[in-house]
Parts: sequence; structure tokens; C-alpha cells
Amino acid sequence: MSGNIRNMVVYTIYYFEEEEKIRFIESLPEKRKNPERITQESIFNYVRTILGHEANDNKIYYFQVTLDERIGEILWPKLSIGTQGTV
Repeated sequence: MSGNIRNMVVYTIYYFEEEEKIRFIESLPEKRKNPERITQESIFNYVRTILGHEANDNKIYYFQVTLDERIGEILWPKLSIGTQGTV
């Protein structure tokens, strides 16, 4: 089945450190089987484990994207800058 498309949900996470300075945190693949457990708070908690608990939630932004595992390419949604991603 080499021709099948295999997609994975990935969250690309960013932190707005100061005006006009955006820090890419990482791309976090979603491995949970129950999508109801995926919440904004769970993503923010993950970012806090990386940046520390002093991280400002209002400066954490993430976008849900799709990774085509077959070709290793992210399929980006059309988003306007400054729009906080939703789960």
C-alpha cells in the first residue's frame, strides 16, 4: 500500500517573546487516540514544561497542521498571523 496517503496531526507551537520576536518551540505530533482529551490547556501545559511555569499563556500560539507521512511534508492551513490555533 505504498500509494496510500498517511496523515498525522501535528501542532506547531510558537511563543511571542517580545514585540516582533517569535520563538518556534517545536512541532508536536499528536499521538492520543481519544481526540476529546486534546485541549488547549493540555498543549499549554506541555509548553510550560519546556519554558517553565512563568510562561505567559497569552503569548503561546499553536496551529494544528497535517503531516503527510508519505512525503514528510506539512500541509499548512490558511491562517492569518496572530490567530491562535484551536483544537
